[in-house]
Amino acid sequence: MADRLAARSPLAETVLPDSSAVRIVEEPFLAGIDLWVDPSGPGGAAASTELGTELPGPGRVAEGTNTTAIWLGPEEWLIIGAGLDPVELEHRLGSAVREHRGAATDVSAQRTSLRLSGSRARDVLAKGCSIDLHPRVFPAGSTVQTMLAMAGMILIACDDTGTDYRILVRSSFARYLAAWLTDAAEEYTDAG
Repeated sequence: MADRLAARSPLAETVLPDSSAVRIVEEPFLAGIDLWVDPSGPGGAAASTELGTELPGPGRVAEGTNTTAIWLGPEEWLIIGAGLDPVELEHRLGSAVREHRGAATDVSAQRTSLRLSGSRARDVLAKGCSIDLHPRVFPAGSTVQTMLAMAGMILIACDDTGTDYRILVRSSFARYLAAWLTDAAEEYTDAG
């Protein structure tokens, strides 16, 4: 039998900022399932039951049982979760929605997740993102697909203070974006 290759994240050996002002942490190997279903029909109800939360509406995320549902567009969500078997999650969601003309597809390797936090996290994002990230406009549970330093991303506000964000970027852009974020954070993390 062939040896199994060890999993390696796109940012495996990347040194990222870690201070109270700016902290960047990779969240490697998240399960990711692209879910397509009519949220107002029985498929939406079946998916919600399987996830342990209602499917969120436009520009919102919802926390379920070990998963986060991210609205991507009409009848489309990205379901992510740490420590989950993506094949099993795809099977569970697919079984729940298939008879209702829905679909679930494993896209786990497509994106890399970064957690950007700290007192200057919003300032770092503002250097390369034109979205108004003030908590009055972009509170906890908000999500948007936008550009950061010319890289497409999904951005999620994780708190109401503008100090905690999740960034989902295509894996092929992960090193570029991590380097850009590190450079953008330098003025806030430089001890010298």
